[in-house]
Amino acid sequence: MAPTGTQALTLSAEIRARFDEFSRSQKDVGQYIVDHLDEAAFNTAEELARRASTSSSTVVRFAQALGFEGFPELQASARDEYRHGRENGNAPADSPGTGPLFPIDQTEFEAALAADHSNLEETAHHIERDEVAAAVDLISRADRTLLCGTDQMAFFASYLRHLLMLLDLRAEVVASPSQEGLAKLGKLDDKTVLIAFSAGRPHPLVVRAVKLARNRRAATIGIADATLSEVTKLADHKLFYSSGGPAYVRSHTALLGTIQALAYGVYALDESAYADRIKAFKLK
Repeated sequence: MAPTGTQALTLSAEIRARFDEFSRSQKDVGQYIVDHLDEAAFNTAEELARRASTSSSTVVRFAQALGFEGFPELQASARDEYRHGRENGNAPADSPGTGPLFPIDQTEFEAALAADHSNLEETAHHIERDEVAAAVDLISRADRTLLCGTDQMAFFASYLRHLLMLLDLRAEVVASPSQEGLAKLGKLDDKTVLIAFSAGRPHPLVVRAVKLARNRRAATIGIADATLSEVTKLADHKLFYSSGGPAYVRSHTALLGTIQALAYGVYALDESAYADRIKAFKLK
C-alpha cells in the first residue's frame, strides 16, 4: 500500500510535508532518509536504524506512519526515487570515467574512507553559495561570535574558535549548560553572531541558544547534518554537511572541511589584512 495522496510526491517530499506529525524518534528516521536516500534504498531496516541512532522497530513504525505496510514497501519507494534521480542526473556525482575509489571487495578501512569521500561530495552538492556568503559576511563583521555545540560538537566549535582567533576575531564557545556557559548566552545581543552545531537530534541547549539568539536579534547560523534539523529550521542561515558511513559513529570529515572552508572564506575577504592579524596574534 502506498501512502495516501502521495501519487504526485516523492518519498522525500512526503516526509518533508508531514515531518511535524512524527514522534521525535520517527523524525530521526525521517531526516536521515531525506539526506541519505541511497542508504534507505539499499540497506536493511536494522542498518538504517543503526545509522539513524534509533531502533529497527521505530523504522518499521515510521514506514507505517507514512502509510506503507512495512519497511520493504518504504524501501521500494526510496529505490524508485533514487533511480529516478540518477536517470535525471540529480544523484550525487560518481566521478564518471575515473573508476571506483576502491575495489568492490573493499576492506572496512577502505569502506570508511570511501564513505568520507562521498560525504565531501554530497556536502559540496548540498551547500548553497548564498548561505555560505551570508555566513562569511556575518562572521567577518560581528563584534563577537558565539559558538554553541555540546559533546562531540564541542570539539568542532572549539576548532572554529581557534581558526577565528587566528584572524584576531573575538569568538567564544558554549559547550554545556554550566553557569559560565549560560552567562555567555545571557550576553547575546544584535551585534553577536551565534553559530550552532548539531549532529542528529540537536541538544536542548543548542536549540535553546538559537531561540534566545533570535529573541535578542542576534544573527544565527546553523551547521547540521540533517536538512530537517530543528537547528537549521530556526537559524537565519544554514550549512549542511553529510555524515553517513559504515562506522559505529557519525562521520565528521565533511564537517571539518566545512569549518575550515568557512574560516578560509573569512580570511579571503582581505588576505593581506588577515595575514597581518595572524602574525600579530601569534606574537601575543
